[in-house]
Parts: sequence; structure tokens; C-alpha cells
Amino acid sequence: MATYLVHPTPEGLYCPAGNFHIDPVRPVARALITHGHGDHARAGHGSVLATRQTLEIMAIRYGEDFAATTQVAEGRTQIGGVAVSFHPAGHVLGSAQILIEGDGTRLVVSGDYTRTPNPACAPFEPVACDIFITEATFGLPVFRHPDPQGQIARLLASLEQFPERAHIVGAYALGKAQRVIMLLREAGYDRPIRVHGALQRLCDYHIEQGIPLGDLLPATLEHATDGFAGEIILAPPSAMAAKWAQRFSDPLLAFASGWMQIRARARQRMTELPLVVSDHADWPQLQDTIRETGASEVWVTHGAEEALVHWCKSEGLESRPLNLVGYEEEPE
Repeated sequence: MATYLVHPTPEGLYCPAGNFHIDPVRPVARALITHGHGDHARAGHGSVLATRQTLEIMAIRYGEDFAATTQVAEGRTQIGGVAVSFHPAGHVLGSAQILIEGDGTRLVVSGDYTRTPNPACAPFEPVACDIFITEATFGLPVFRHPDPQGQIARLLASLEQFPERAHIVGAYALGKAQRVIMLLREAGYDRPIRVHGALQRLCDYHIEQGIPLGDLLPATLEHATDGFAGEIILAPPSAMAAKWAQRFSDPLLAFASGWMQIRARARQRMTELPLVVSDHADWPQLQDTIRETGASEVWVTHGAEEALVHWCKSEGLESRPLNLVGYEEEPE
């Protein structure tokens, strides 16, 4: 059914009628980008069409010349034989689903998305379509994400129990770090939060976009007489196993990710306090979203594809896995 609209290629999803790729994993002539995470947004394309915030995030991460030309996605745009429009995905700042319309068919490429409210970005907008291309990062029935505020309460309880220890929270630089900060602020934590230098620019960008993160200070030990005892420090996951973390005296290591629901993942990260905070849809949210789109056909990508395909077929929907390569579980 209308497979001419998009089809998989080694570079990623390709739309022949518009001659563009969506979230390509290799440099292409024209790319449409759903959001700024590194496994979806890469440098080196001839032209990039994305939301203003995604373009600005790409410029921060890759430099102003990350593409030969850029265009801000605004409203409905005709590209060749199809019309495209961008709709909020609720994943991270600037994230979007892409609706492609052609020859009477509506196809949505969702990118990454979540249905859990995230004050750092616009909420997910269900888009009616005939074909829905969904992620399946947590596409297994075991994944049912808890209330994120409950996870933050665990962090604050640990801080009260171990006031002599710095609490280092591993969080991805785009989206997760700012989400954890905002959850802390919502929970009433108004003390300064320390951030690793690798997180600072993207935190500053969120503040520039009007997102209140409160008082953020650098996590530089030369300015600490007590090793940041009783303070919360956010750092990228790569820093958790590096010499940077080893400079702290007896830190308590936490990690914020949907994968922390899996104990083996927590042990692999040497995490003393796993925090199940995810910016992806869990199993019930995936099911609810598919139903809300009204799609009669569902394509599943980057995740537990077969399980969600099986569920879709049990619901009477046509479904298939895309088996795209080059997409990570949750990039820094």
C-alpha cells in the first residue's frame, strides 16, 4: 500500500517522489531531520529541513556549517510530488514527527516520541494517517515506565540519607539532562545543580528558549572544598566511567534512563541508584499511539520490532519491521 511514498535504503528512509531522506545515517543531498539526537541528526548533508530548534541544536553540536544549506520547517511544504509538515513528538526540544502526503495517502514518520508530559518541549500531537512508522525502543510488554516524579523522589531521599556523598547522575546531554533538572525543580529542589561542562551549552540553549532550569553551576572540583558533598551533579554517561568521576570522594552514582528498569543494564553502568526516567514511549503508550493515529498499516523501526509487529497484526493491522541500521538506543 503506497510503498512508493518511502522505502528503506542503506542511507535510511527515502522518499522518491520528493527526492529526500528522513534521518539519514550517511550524507545525502537532501535530508529531513526529526530531532537533534546524534543517531538521527548527522552533519554533512547537502540541505537539511527541520524545526528551527533542531537546526539550532545541530549547529551547537556540529558547527554552523553542518550542512550546505538549511531550511526551517514551517507549515505545509511542497517538495516534488509530496507535501510535508512537521508535528510535535514530545521527545526532546525541537523534536517532530514528519507527515508526508501524496496521491491521497498520509504517512507519518514519528522519529522518537513519548506521551509522558515533558515541560522541556511541546507535547506529542497525534496525527491521523494511513501509514504510521513508529519507533519501538521499549517495544516489549515488560516496559511500563513509572511516574518520573517518583524516581526523582528516590534521588532526593538518597540525598537526605547520604548527605556526605556527591550524587552524580548520568544523563544524556540533549533532553535527558534538562528533563531531570526540570523534574527536580518541580519537586521543589531549589538548590544549585552542578553540571559537567559537556552539558553546559545545551542547558544554556534551553534557558535561551525560555525553559527555566534554575541555578546551574559548573562541576569543577578545584572550586569545591568538600567534594560537593550533598550536591547533585549531572554528567554525560561517558564521564561516569572516566577519570573525571574518579576524582570525587565516594560519589553515589545514579543513571537516568528507561533502560534502568533492566537490572543487568544498571549493573553494567555500575549504578548504585538506577532512575527509570525515559523520553521514549513505553509499551502501553506505543499501543495507545498506534490506535490514535487510525493507521491501517504500521511499520516498526529501531527497537524491539518483532514484538510490536506481532501485536499490530493481532489487532488486524498490516505491519512490518523496517530493520533500519545505524540507530542507537539513546544517544548522548
